[in-house]
Amino acid sequence: MKLNEVVPWGRCLEEYKLMFALSDADRNMKIIGCGDGPASFNAEMTELGHSVVSIDPIYQFSAEQIKKRVLETYEPVINQTKQNSNRYIWKNFRNADELGYARLRVMEKFLLDYEAGRAAGRYLPLSLPNLELANNQFGLCVCSHFLFLYSEQLSLDFHIASIHELLRISPEVRIFPLLKLDCEVSPYIEPVIQTFSSHGFDVKVQPVPYEFQKGGNQMLKIITCVSG
Repeated sequence: MKLNEVVPWGRCLEEYKLMFALSDADRNMKIIGCGDGPASFNAEMTELGHSVVSIDPIYQFSAEQIKKRVLETYEPVINQTKQNSNRYIWKNFRNADELGYARLRVMEKFLLDYEAGRAAGRYLPLSLPNLELANNQFGLCVCSHFLFLYSEQLSLDFHIASIHELLRISPEVRIFPLLKLDCEVSPYIEPVIQTFSSHGFDVKVQPVPYEFQKGGNQMLKIITCVSG
């Protein structure tokens, strides 16, 4: 992985709560965040006494390297957002500039926590579809803005293998959003639902109280069914 190929873009705890419909009981579980990048979710949850481990290959880099990359990608991302502003719901953010400032604040909070979090094992530089983690090590997995979003770049086989791996380490996986980068629904949604339903998992598309990409107000929830 090369850092210049990555567009690191993080989100805060409040957004995670809405994107994944996280209840109080959910937040008290041992959570793994997949593809968290420079999100402040881990830092904020840790401050509140909750247990979160974040995985992302970007964590092989130093805080300074990640910050530099965020700042390099900032203007291109914000400019693209402005050019395609009709694809987004401007409710939580008034415009692309306000969105950008919010993302930079999130990154700063992440960076303040990053070195201590890495030392404590809360930020692990791991890559799907193979994670060096124990079976059922976590109670809940949340996967933000990675699977389905990058359907043009990542194959259906990669998605299925990755979700199988996430279900190995956690009995419940929630994935958001179900749209690609162009705000179209991922073509992998139905094949993934069929694959995991046929393997005996409880799979459902669930509406959530968050929408930034137009139509992006659903998550996929997959739960391991315990027999007997």
